[in-house]
Amino acid sequence: MGDMCDHRAVPADPAGAEGPRSAEADEVRRFWGRLGLPGLVDVHTHFMPERVLRKVWGYFDALGTLTGGLEWPITYRQEEAERAGILREFGVRAFTAMLYPHKPGMARWLNGWAAGFARRTPDCLHTATLFPEPGVEAYVREAVEAGARVFKAHVQVGAYDPADELLRPAWGLLAEAGIPVVIHCGSGPAPGEHTGPGPIAGVLARHPRLRLVVAHMGMPEYEEFLGLAERYGQVRLDTTMAFTDFAEKLAPFPPGALPRLADAGDRILLGSDFPNIPYPYVHQLHALERLGLGEEWLRAVCHDNAAELFGL
Repeated sequence: MGDMCDHRAVPADPAGAEGPRSAEADEVRRFWGRLGLPGLVDVHTHFMPERVLRKVWGYFDALGTLTGGLEWPITYRQEEAERAGILREFGVRAFTAMLYPHKPGMARWLNGWAAGFARRTPDCLHTATLFPEPGVEAYVREAVEAGARVFKAHVQVGAYDPADELLRPAWGLLAEAGIPVVIHCGSGPAPGEHTGPGPIAGVLARHPRLRLVVAHMGMPEYEEFLGLAERYGQVRLDTTMAFTDFAEKLAPFPPGALPRLADAGDRILLGSDFPNIPYPYVHQLHALERLGLGEEWLRAVCHDNAAELFGL
């Protein structure tokens, strides 16, 4: 895994001008400080138009079917600027604006909003999205030319087959451009018609150089998605919600797969699902630490792998 940058210098507190840090922020910063890191890189955070985000929160509050009927209180229900400020207080050097359409006609509009958010939020990796619909290749190309650095795809919410022929040219374009795609394609917390490793394996068979980042470690099909990462050199997995007390009750990670997880340490990226998590942010970090895979693994997962992928 190896270190790809000098971790010895911890940056000055970016929150100093905004007031004192919270106790949780101090705890988060102690975590990455002990590892000798310059901060964290979180590849799975949600920023989207406020009225869309409020609808997402309402869905969680109502225990919608895609939440698996679980109690899911949103921990960080602040306004947009305050939420970004919290990540900065935590020492998150770079984060994303994971947004996604649930029907045709939304993706291009969301991409326009995300481009504006990236312009006013320089520590956010410019994020874009897509949906199987006529014109998808054109607006994906527009987003790439506008500087998008990561895409989000949500097979569960969008209820589409990632191998849909309408998406084939878009996947090819993204593979050629080398732009990572964070994709929710596992069957947790509730399965969909096109979730699971099978449909996305079909996409990879056609586009083996596609830089897919499987969200939530592919929960609950952890081992199958680890298998895809072992087979395809550009497949990675993010830690979003995995290994936490919340997820372990729902879909525990199989202890027998820990050696494979250790071996894949250069393919695992920190993700959190902030702000849509039912526990404090620091719990995700502690959940990774208690796996017992060592400091080198933690440094790679919490910073170095994503820093290398995005050229930070």
